[in-house]
Amino acid sequence: MTKTHCPYCALQCGMEIGPALEISPRTDVPANAPGALCQKGWTAAELLINGARLTTPLLHGEPVEWETALDHVAARLRAIRAEHGPDAVAVFGGGGLTNEKAYQLGKFARVALGTSQIDYNGRFCMSSAAAASLRAFGMDRGLPFPVTDLADADVVLLAGANVAETMPPFVRHLSGPRLIVVDPRRTPTARLAWLHLQPTPGTDLALALGLLHLAIADDLVDADYVAARTTGFDDVRTSLAAWWPERVERVTGVPVHRMRQAVRALAAVRNAYVLTGRGAEQHAKGTDTVTAFINLALALGLPGRHGSGYGCLTGQGNGQGGREHGQKADQLPGYRRIDDPAARAHVAGVWGVRAEDLPGPGRTAYELLDALGTPRGPRALLLFGSNPVVSAPASGHVGGRIAGLDLLVVADVVRSETAAMADVVLPVTQWAEESGTMTNLEGRVLLRRRAVAPPAGVRSDLDVIAGLAARLGHRFDTEPAAVFDELRRAAAGGVADYSGITYERIAAETGVFWPCPSEDHPGTPRPFLDRFAHPDGRARFVPVEHRPAAEEPDADYPVYLSTGRVLAHYQSGAQTRRIASLVRAAPEPFVELHPDLAAQLGVAAGDLVRVSSRRGRSRAVARISDAIRRDTVFMPFHWEGANRLTNPALDPVSGMPEFKVCAVRVERDS
Repeated sequence: MTKTHCPYCALQCGMEIGPALEISPRTDVPANAPGALCQKGWTAAELLINGARLTTPLLHGEPVEWETALDHVAARLRAIRAEHGPDAVAVFGGGGLTNEKAYQLGKFARVALGTSQIDYNGRFCMSSAAAASLRAFGMDRGLPFPVTDLADADVVLLAGANVAETMPPFVRHLSGPRLIVVDPRRTPTARLAWLHLQPTPGTDLALALGLLHLAIADDLVDADYVAARTTGFDDVRTSLAAWWPERVERVTGVPVHRMRQAVRALAAVRNAYVLTGRGAEQHAKGTDTVTAFINLALALGLPGRHGSGYGCLTGQGNGQGGREHGQKADQLPGYRRIDDPAARAHVAGVWGVRAEDLPGPGRTAYELLDALGTPRGPRALLLFGSNPVVSAPASGHVGGRIAGLDLLVVADVVRSETAAMADVVLPVTQWAEESGTMTNLEGRVLLRRRAVAPPAGVRSDLDVIAGLAARLGHRFDTEPAAVFDELRRAAAGGVADYSGITYERIAAETGVFWPCPSEDHPGTPRPFLDRFAHPDGRARFVPVEHRPAAEEPDADYPVYLSTGRVLAHYQSGAQTRRIASLVRAAPEPFVELHPDLAAQLGVAAGDLVRVSSRRGRSRAVARISDAIRRDTVFMPFHWEGANRLTNPALDPVSGMPEFKVCAVRVERDS
């Protein structure tokens, strides 16, 4: 049996793989101890034997030898860079790549290609929470405490996360506390809650402002904590004057008495947590929304205390580590800012290049995708571990941009919808066929171990990157352990300092929390107990103001659309839609409507429904449920279609698109 971790979400449940590819849960990994997996985890071995697996490179759809494919890509890259400059080549990564791959991809973009045009699909995941945490605490780590701490809480407020479907083993950590859920739908998670607050889509920020207004008005603020450990409270208190409870009720639809219940429950106990997920974050005001929830947590004295705090639930398997080591447009390894001269000098020294030769910040994910194939945008795209033709907002538009490229190269396990458009497709290894580290939602660095040999003809992403780099005149390591040792040197002294973490330590300790600046350092499971990461050690209150969604319903598009996940599938579904048992559990996309809206439209359960927005249209079968608001419909995004409709309006701080709310028209399809 080989000890490893699940290939899916950021909980990174521990599992073992046997010689016959049998899966069993590990009991030594806190995230899913004493031994739990969801149905995706139990069926993960099928990814390794799936008949849709790519096993040979494709050039214009035809099988070719690896050397032919890599030679072709390198020649086209040289030609495009010579004609249009280094920024004519872009790189797009993924939140499922190991730390080693994410690090090497960022290095490859900046050293071998010399391009600033690199970002990753994690920008669509928790970038708003990251930005809010950075300005509040001076550091972004999804959960700045072990996930097991939640079991000892008295109350947990969960804003915009449906963990019962997205990461079911996580629910075990919520079996003790009173649970308050903020969600426009009565999701399976909301059905577990002691209190469900059901706001109008796009009004989470107003709700958070109203909760803090009530905390102040009802004298529930922890004044000693605020005075000793924070700055900026007076400015926030002044900014809340206009958000009296009755106004918040009119904006959000949440009754005042329920808001008061929530605030008093959080304030009445010793141990409480405020957690946010994509529902609160995937908005053009997501950074401010998370900031408002952090302000509430700070006013109640929660962050930086053992047994209480604020945290963000990372979504993708390596969403945390994936952004720490260089895939993001504005960052270098160790969570360093790419425009910081000291950071540039340190990383350039590790890479053996001149700091002045490193490019500066590039476009964020959607801006990058939107610029593809345009006169001033990239002409070539190298894509690893992502499927933007399904997952990007306004995906029809993004698909058109991708179609306009001179060169599209996709490294993937299966022929995804995006790979089907590629000039070159490179078949790569997956989770159990390779070793590497992942950083889970609590900042714990974990070790995935190779359990089986990959199919003949398949290479690792590290091999692909090294092969292209060699053809461009650079030498890159291909062994994960060697890449990780270099990553440690590059991360040393950074906010996300991995320099004291080794494969041996991870194996012996079942994971090590960053920051860990030396091999004799114990790691940092709770980084804010003594001080926050700002120079003065204090957390920052930041005033924010509610604003409407970027697109509100009107006469032409009178209904809100919200999107999300279902239990059986993951992300764009490129993996899970190829596993028979998961397809049987959730065979097709659907549109969830309230019975009153369905009656108004003359729609019955099982009817084909057409949903249109200003960006496109999609068809799916109708599901009738009173779990959804009367003014809202819901669609899962695991199939091509839902994101044709979504709005690419961007958060000005994080670059997060407004996935979670847009205006649509719903009609029975004739």
